[in-house]
Amino acid sequence: MSILSVKNLSKSFALDGETIKAVDDVTFSVNQGEIFGLIGLSGAGKSTLVRCLNLLTKPDEGEVWFEGLNLVNQAEEMLREKRREMGIIFQHFNLFMRKTVRENVAYPLRIAGKQKFEIDARVDELLDYIGLSAHARSYPAELSGGQKQRVAIARALALNPRLLLSDEATSALDPVNTELVVTMLKRVVEDLGIAVVLITHQMEVAKVLCDRVAVMEQGRIVEENTVEALFLQPREAASRKLVRGFDENIPLEHFASLATGPVYRLGFRTDSVMRPLVSDISRRFDIGVNILAGNINALVSGDVGYLIVSFDDESEGVVAAIDSLKGQGVEMIRLTNGESQGILHHTKGGLVS
Repeated sequence: MSILSVKNLSKSFALDGETIKAVDDVTFSVNQGEIFGLIGLSGAGKSTLVRCLNLLTKPDEGEVWFEGLNLVNQAEEMLREKRREMGIIFQHFNLFMRKTVRENVAYPLRIAGKQKFEIDARVDELLDYIGLSAHARSYPAELSGGQKQRVAIARALALNPRLLLSDEATSALDPVNTELVVTMLKRVVEDLGIAVVLITHQMEVAKVLCDRVAVMEQGRIVEENTVEALFLQPREAASRKLVRGFDENIPLEHFASLATGPVYRLGFRTDSVMRPLVSDISRRFDIGVNILAGNINALVSGDVGYLIVSFDDESEGVVAAIDSLKGQGVEMIRLTNGESQGILHHTKGGLVS
């Protein structure tokens, strides 16, 4: 069941006499208990979009349905009430530097008019939950980046939100603190069952957190899928840039120039990633297979991997081997000097491009 549904959302800004469309006709939905990722490079429109979700920035067009209510049409009083059901975590923490950890977490409760005994009990509960009870009287300047973000998460959870908006929550952190915050966000979803919209440019974060992802480019969603499907068969150039592994600085078309025969990107699902499928087809069909690159990624749904391989030619044996791989669930994209020729689909009649 969708807790958030965004329909045809657009937002433009005037800049130096020009109109910049930061969010361009965006549509997506988020289910209860789901982590939905909005992924893209800097300038893709992600942060503008997240501010439109809670109407801190009013969109020019479109609808934002939250728990059956279109927020775009609501008066400010109703918006304030609904924003209390949407926690938000910022990239740079946005903590009050002159307030203690305890006072920062208590802030939304105090603004909401809660009684002191309610505030004290809730803050104690949250500080224990994030493992920072011992730092209750500390100030943000005395904390590490990861600790600051955990305080920000506790503050975002103070009013028991139904939806959590995470705007680049790990971008300002080192790898160790990133892992701590990722673990905390996982725990929040598992324990509380709330939905999360995760805004990030870090695919390494999205792949271990998200159930589904939407790739943004120039204000538009260019591709939406499960994380597994996106890694196995990224259809758009923007998606392929984000899911690349250790060879990310090598253009895909470069691989096609390394061999005289056909070059393919093979995507392996969880059930096949550890099976010797390439050596198997080499033996069975008596063909040469040259491995040019590869990687394995640990996702929420399990491990997936890819290989860039070239074949000696396009003989009947190679065609039969490709058909065999497709029959075993391997996703295949043929690479050319134009990056990719297309996705091969397995049909009853064989392979078509």
